[in-house]
Amino acid sequence: MNVTIVGTGYVGLVTGACLAELGNHVFCLDLDQDKVAMLQRGVIPIYEPGLQELVDRNVEEGRLTFSSDVEASIAFGDVQFIAVGTPPDEDGDADLRHVFAAARAIGRHMERSKVIVQKSTVPVGTGELVSAVVREELEARDKEIEYAVVSNPEFLKEGCAIDDFMHPDRIILGVGDDLPGRRALLMMRQLYLPFNRNHERTRVMDVRSAELAKYAANAMLATRISFMNELANLADRLGADIELVRQGIGADPRIGYSFLYAGTGYGGSCFPKDVEALCRTAQAQGQRLQVLEAVQAVNQVQKHVLLDKVFAHFGPNLRGRSFAVYGLAFKPDTDDMREAPSRVLVAGLLRAGASVVAHDPVAQEQAARALAQDLADAPHLLERLSYVAKPADALREADALVLVTEWKHYRSPPLAAMKKLMRSPLVFDGRNLWDPHQLATAGVTYVGVGRNNHAQLRAAEKAQPPAQPLAFKKKPRVGNGREAGAAGTVAPAATG
Repeated sequence: MNVTIVGTGYVGLVTGACLAELGNHVFCLDLDQDKVAMLQRGVIPIYEPGLQELVDRNVEEGRLTFSSDVEASIAFGDVQFIAVGTPPDEDGDADLRHVFAAARAIGRHMERSKVIVQKSTVPVGTGELVSAVVREELEARDKEIEYAVVSNPEFLKEGCAIDDFMHPDRIILGVGDDLPGRRALLMMRQLYLPFNRNHERTRVMDVRSAELAKYAANAMLATRISFMNELANLADRLGADIELVRQGIGADPRIGYSFLYAGTGYGGSCFPKDVEALCRTAQAQGQRLQVLEAVQAVNQVQKHVLLDKVFAHFGPNLRGRSFAVYGLAFKPDTDDMREAPSRVLVAGLLRAGASVVAHDPVAQEQAARALAQDLADAPHLLERLSYVAKPADALREADALVLVTEWKHYRSPPLAAMKKLMRSPLVFDGRNLWDPHQLATAGVTYVGVGRNNHAQLRAAEKAQPPAQPLAFKKKPRVGNGREAGAAGTVAPAATG
């Protein structure tokens, strides 16, 4: 099948390369001629494991093309994927200018029937607006050409996007129930047939429901993250271990283990903007999504948790202190710095007077640009920020190590070498990647997120007798003694 992808950002490039890998002929359009020239030279502008090899192979075999020729792209594809960016505007709403520009171009140049697939994440009702834009352009040309708009939201995780595309857990298709919609559904089923050979993964629904399903999925995952982060902060106060709590609740099949890891908050291009956009959509309908508003608020606070822990240990004045930072990207296996928690940490350390030596396997160039933007009001602070090629080089003479991103490279820290290189063996583990007992045994002081009960509890046990359990009133013996509160059991006193 001939397919056009409008936009060669993260979603568009991965989608185009994967569809080409399945044997389709794919024309990737982007108006950024410099980016197109890079792609034509084989230079991939983003980091995604396996993407370089996928693009190279399909370009060489003639199934994948990059161009800035709008008319050629519209003439090429029977299916036109719109995969342009929808960043938040000044009010937090999704900016749909690029979506409508793509729709307008399709309507202006199409000469035969087209299936227009909305791949970008867009607010509910956008499909109808896209259809109206195409219809307006056709009417201006006095043309009657059949088309249908399909919502096909993406569910790609940065760092494993190719595997997500090639092995989807579901494929959502939002289509109209008119004749063009039914024809479009048949074509989309044909395109995605390779994914449905073993069992049916396609979920067909109306366009509005498909648009909402994408936002609902990201909002649910963001909610789980903020929920666990709040519990982690409470665990710190209660002397509990959030990792043990996670295991305890995750074993419940109704809950599961996914997205239950406490840390420094979520970032990236999807969760922050999608939660905000969904809240805005609700407000436009006269409704508040109070849970999601709280999710956002918790996440903003959580991005400061590591900085707060550093201040609690060293005080707010960090002049003369040096900190090693492991991980800068918002998550492993990507160089994406959008909304990355490391930006809050590094900028905060520099503003407090500290020096920072940072390491990230792939994101250092992107981090340098992002932090320069964050510190545009005080560019001189960047003089105390440096980047190193090896993790160990960041540790030299460091007062503490702060882990922000849980790259695999960091999972087995060389504890003996750390103690020799650092001024003081102290780590702040923002992702609960390391075992507190292992570090304590090696003589390294450990501070995690919701895991700070270990050293405190051991010290408390030595310093004072164990706390007495709460006293409960016994209920009188009833019946045959097997009821709650019978002799040998304790029941809580009745409360009003």
